[in-house]
Amino acid sequence: MAESDRKRTLLLTGASRGIGHATVKRFSSAGWRVISCSRHSFPEDCPWEAGPENHIQVDLSSPDDTIRAIDEIKERLGPDGHLNALVNNAGVSPKGPGGERLNTLTTSLRDWGKVFHVNFFSSVVLARGLFDELKAAQGAVVNVTSIAGARVHPFAGVAYATSKAALAALTREMAADFGPHGIRVNAIAPGEIETAILSPGTEEIVADIPLRRLGQPEEVARTIYYLCTAESSYVTGVEIEINGGQHV
Repeated sequence: MAESDRKRTLLLTGASRGIGHATVKRFSSAGWRVISCSRHSFPEDCPWEAGPENHIQVDLSSPDDTIRAIDEIKERLGPDGHLNALVNNAGVSPKGPGGERLNTLTTSLRDWGKVFHVNFFSSVVLARGLFDELKAAQGAVVNVTSIAGARVHPFAGVAYATSKAALAALTREMAADFGPHGIRVNAIAPGEIETAILSPGTEEIVADIPLRRLGQPEEVARTIYYLCTAESSYVTGVEIEINGGQHV
């Protein structure tokens, strides 16, 4: 089957809310098949089509379970084994008992490990494990980093911030390693996006953002879609800021 005639497939982690949810809707509306990964089972009240057959339950904080999921993903992809896009969107940012930011001195070793396994190592495991499938489709990888990876953020904890900085560096390395095989690798770095994980006090940050508003998950999803399609066919190894000018 010609690649142009084959239904395009996206594998997305962290699909249940916010940016991930908007990404599912954007790709689905364009006719893509979306395989979602989450530590939860597929919710019966999920607002998009393609139920449990396109959902994989996996604990990305567990290296063993993430590796285990590779075989299940390959099985779901079927005999053609083509994966057009992998979007590493899952992320965790633990808080202190009162919801306070965890810094270098207050972040437990256990939290460091969990955050890095979800936010960083799972991206390595999935991209390496599905390399042949991405190569077969001449696919794309998009890593979701954060503005917190490039500056000290008042709410994002130190483990989250450093894991996102590492993911940005990984994006460059993967672009160099995967590029000769026809696979593009890019990243997006959202700023203050209107999702359920926003912390109290965000409105004070908004006052200093040049566009003077929060970003919407749909705006991030559109950039992810661009990076996974032919419109960005000569773009690789970049990290796109999506923050209304907050980085300037």
